[in-house]
Amino acid sequence: MNLAAIFDHHPDDSVAIISRGRPTTYGELRAQVDALRGGLASLGVGDGDRVALLCSNSRHFVISYFATLGLGAVAVPLNPLSPAPEIETEIATVAAKVVVIEKLSAAKWGGVDRSKVPSVASVISCDPSATVDGAIPIATLLEADSVERVDVDPDHLATLIFTSGTAGRPRAAMLTHGNLSANIEQSLSTSEHIVATDVIYTVLPLFHIFGLNVALNLGLSVGAAVLLVQRFDPVTAIETIAERNVTVLPGPPTMWSAFAYFDQLEGSEFSHVRIALSGAAKLPIATSQLMRDRFGLTVHEGYGLTEAAPTVTSSLGSDARFGSVGRTLVGVHVRLVNEDGDIPAGDVGEIWVRGDNVFVGYYQDADATDAVLTDDGWLRTGDMATVDDDGYLWLVDRQKDLVIVSGFNVYPAEVEDVLERHPDVVEAAVVGVPHPHTGEAVKAFVVAQPDSDVDEETLREFCLDHLARYKCPNKMMFVNELPRNLSGKLVRRLLD
Repeated sequence: MNLAAIFDHHPDDSVAIISRGRPTTYGELRAQVDALRGGLASLGVGDGDRVALLCSNSRHFVISYFATLGLGAVAVPLNPLSPAPEIETEIATVAAKVVVIEKLSAAKWGGVDRSKVPSVASVISCDPSATVDGAIPIATLLEADSVERVDVDPDHLATLIFTSGTAGRPRAAMLTHGNLSANIEQSLSTSEHIVATDVIYTVLPLFHIFGLNVALNLGLSVGAAVLLVQRFDPVTAIETIAERNVTVLPGPPTMWSAFAYFDQLEGSEFSHVRIALSGAAKLPIATSQLMRDRFGLTVHEGYGLTEAAPTVTSSLGSDARFGSVGRTLVGVHVRLVNEDGDIPAGDVGEIWVRGDNVFVGYYQDADATDAVLTDDGWLRTGDMATVDDDGYLWLVDRQKDLVIVSGFNVYPAEVEDVLERHPDVVEAAVVGVPHPHTGEAVKAFVVAQPDSDVDEETLREFCLDHLARYKCPNKMMFVNELPRNLSGKLVRRLLD
């Protein structure tokens, strides 16, 4: 097998990707991948070598990624806008042999101290207008003699994805050809899923597992058209969605909030969208309700993590219940566990996951791997949840985000959900802060509706109507926005 074979049998004239307004058919994509595979081989890239991709959502990312996999080498997608010291650290960690850069990342790469990345033997530039010392133009490599794609075992390493996920600080999660292929099949097990006639709006970064395996790999595996978008703004997004007749719209909660509260939308812009997906972070219930009430669009939530390649649950193919991340995919096994073992429905426990999609560990970090993988293959996610009698999973929070007030557990997400029910609140974030008498106290950061005059006392009284007193924020700050990373996840450590 080889994951790079997933689009072998689609019609030559069907559109595979659309990048910067330019469509590439499946026939053209196969030819370009085959050619670049030969080009990489001419640089000495082979089995197990790491190829770092400092590329945006573009055609060059796609052909470099699949050409790398086709040689049995390991693709390492990196954020092309990361600062030079972070790029140095990540490339040194995986000992990348080749780095592929675009114009967008050329300046960042120019700030890298090459003495700190001695493993790098070649740099490939995808843009002839980008000046990069010593770089080989990708056009030159595309003229090399092609080489055969290699067959690999399912447990052969395919990609390294840097994630803070369950590990705290960023580490490189090892995902195999089998892991990625398994999650594609698991995702297709729902009665409603992506098909060949779909056009997938892909603003999710391809260096993130949600964009890589849910949008790109899954889309190409079924013969859909993957529309690659480099950056998001609601006005341009709406124009593109309407012009391209987008049918599948995946994105983080920040994208859905931007749409839900965008006054200029009429709703007809989403007329072709048949699947709307939210992931990477918890979707506020108020946002889901607004999307349904304003546009008649049901946004389906799912739950996943890099270490599970990524999807574990989804509400696709079943009733989308506001606040739930759906039910477990076929082929994925989930347990909810506390200190006493497996828990009954309704209780809070840590999500444990097992299946062929679960990663094999963190690259060269046995201690971190042992901390999250049990001897019998269960992945301890660190995420807390409950399950109802119908099998729907309801996320509660991360274990590490738990706030303990006078010995009582407070899950920030529960408090955030209450605050976000208030009509004057767009979104909220809750953290624990030191308190001399209770150990910790609850502090909330609130983004209010534009022109709202809601105040702290009003929201505190609202919380007291819905929560036990110890769960209610005794400190509250109004802010213009909450700190989030590129995948839309809240960065709580930046709140103080």
